[in-house]
Amino acid sequence: MRAHRLYTLLSITHHPSLVGDPVSAQRTVRRRGTDYTRLAAVFRLVDDISAPEVEVSLEEAYRRLAVIRRNRHPYPTWVLTAAAGLLAGAASTLVGGGVTVFFCAALGAVLGDRLAWYFADRGLPEFYQFVVAAMPPAAIGVALKIAEFDVRASAVITGGLFALLPGRALVAAVQDGLTGFYITASARLLEVMYLFIGIIVGVLVVIYVGLQFGASPNPDEVLQIPHRPVLQLLASMVLVFTFAILLQQERSTVWIVTLNGGVAWATFGALRAAELPPVPSTAIAAGLVGLFGQLFSRYRFASALPYVTAAIGPLLPGSATYYGLLSIAENRLDTGLASLTNAAAIALAIAIGVNLGSESSRLFMRIPGARSAARRRAAAKRTRGF
Repeated sequence: MRAHRLYTLLSITHHPSLVGDPVSAQRTVRRRGTDYTRLAAVFRLVDDISAPEVEVSLEEAYRRLAVIRRNRHPYPTWVLTAAAGLLAGAASTLVGGGVTVFFCAALGAVLGDRLAWYFADRGLPEFYQFVVAAMPPAAIGVALKIAEFDVRASAVITGGLFALLPGRALVAAVQDGLTGFYITASARLLEVMYLFIGIIVGVLVVIYVGLQFGASPNPDEVLQIPHRPVLQLLASMVLVFTFAILLQQERSTVWIVTLNGGVAWATFGALRAAELPPVPSTAIAAGLVGLFGQLFSRYRFASALPYVTAAIGPLLPGSATYYGLLSIAENRLDTGLASLTNAAAIALAIAIGVNLGSESSRLFMRIPGARSAARRRAAAKRTRGF
């Protein structure tokens, strides 16, 4: 029996005997969703099937798989919408927003989430869902500027960007590339690029309209983030907590990944206070996320994804992305493209750091179930570019 995955194509081949014809089945996943609770259940099922000391019959495996498919998501829709709002509000606090900014960012994210769900129910591709989801936070931020409220309007838009940036897909893409699955990695990176362009289009349209109505954004305000370590640490943990809920994680893992994200942000803040540049600071903090996530997964004999994905939320380059978009809207293309390039470098630093942190645990920890080195799967040898 051999299983193979190529992005959204799943294939299974079974050789009944040396002389019998192989039997193959393929399936293309048309609609994808995120449910880490079902992921954990599937991981446990596969682990039990693979373990030699556990006897799982075909009927038992099918029954458990049917139970996994029938189980509902652990959180209802209204909880997910509220979590999206809290995530954006926490992100706005992370970049210097106050109470008013928190509620404005939360409102924008909730409206964007509902619009995205509306378009998703009508079968529109994810690109357009991201376009419309990026518009409400940007519109609220521009409206605050036009009304001349004494608040950090840029933090409202930045908070909305944190709720939309495809960090999970980027980490998965880089991890596939670093582990040798180049075709899947290329497809994932192309998907990330399209989603990111959708966010850019949605925000730029609103900013252009705001400029026509006299909105005067202050680009320097975006990068002048006040130093509030305790409040920012709490905001980062709230961000991770709500991100974990959006990923439909098991309740027992939500608190662990929240702690992991808090450690990552504290590390990032300490490195930035020591005047280390943003990219290496982000890579080191993301490396700790990957390492601790792998340790937690080994301890609980579970997948590492629920302990890693949400923890990278506070490290996403929301401020650099918005600064780049704002500069492009003001016809400062060189500055805007440089800021977007910096945002891309930070995003890649997150993905590479998480992967290196996860892989570094293999150097010091025994693989569960591997009684000898002979049972470990060897890595591919270096090709030296050939």
